[in-house]
Amino acid sequence: MRKTSRKGGDPAMNVTEALLARRTVRAFRADPVSREAVEAILSAALHAPSWANTQPWEVYVAAGATLERLRTASLERTHEGAGGQPDLPMPKAWPEACRERTRGLSGGRAKLTARPADDTTFQRDFLENNRRFFGAPLVVYLCLDRSLTPWSIFDLGLMAQSVMLAAQDQGVDSAIAVNLVVYPDLVRAELSIPEELLVLIGIALGYADLEDPERDFRSNRRTLEEAVRFCDV
Repeated sequence: MRKTSRKGGDPAMNVTEALLARRTVRAFRADPVSREAVEAILSAALHAPSWANTQPWEVYVAAGATLERLRTASLERTHEGAGGQPDLPMPKAWPEACRERTRGLSGGRAKLTARPADDTTFQRDFLENNRRFFGAPLVVYLCLDRSLTPWSIFDLGLMAQSVMLAAQDQGVDSAIAVNLVVYPDLVRAELSIPEELLVLIGIALGYADLEDPERDFRSNRRTLEEAVRFCDV
């Protein structure tokens, strides 16, 4: 018998369905996510595994006027041409195979706007949309004590995936993006996050704008044959 979710008895997704349904939404409606839904999402996500049960994550949630101030400040910095300085440094280079997949993503998205990926207006609009947090009504920030190692960053990745899958189960869309934390000093000041915590990643939550031209866009995924090597299986 299939279980039901907390939302009015609607059938709940199984894990595979949630994995396949999840996508990075880049345009959200303004409709707020209820406190009840956010608590359900995070309560489930807090069951994510971690090394020796350290549970190293510290979670901050911003919405309403708080998030609007962050959004405005982020856009102002962007328009000033201020480079991002995330607490976790960005890669200096990607392997060519990764770069090729990224080019495919940018090209596919640009095609929907009838512009080439190297068009300056496409790149500007893409950056500004990121820096306004895709219009999401709520952002979950995952933080980590500075004394911890990359092993704990791995744990935060598990937590992030758990947040997005739990959101999917609640009918809430998501977008995980480094551009939500490229100005960590703004986030730290607005949310009173102590200096000993790194602001590592942000996950925008909300409801997808069905009028968005990208609503049906899906990035390609590597096949099982391309990504997996079986040994004596």
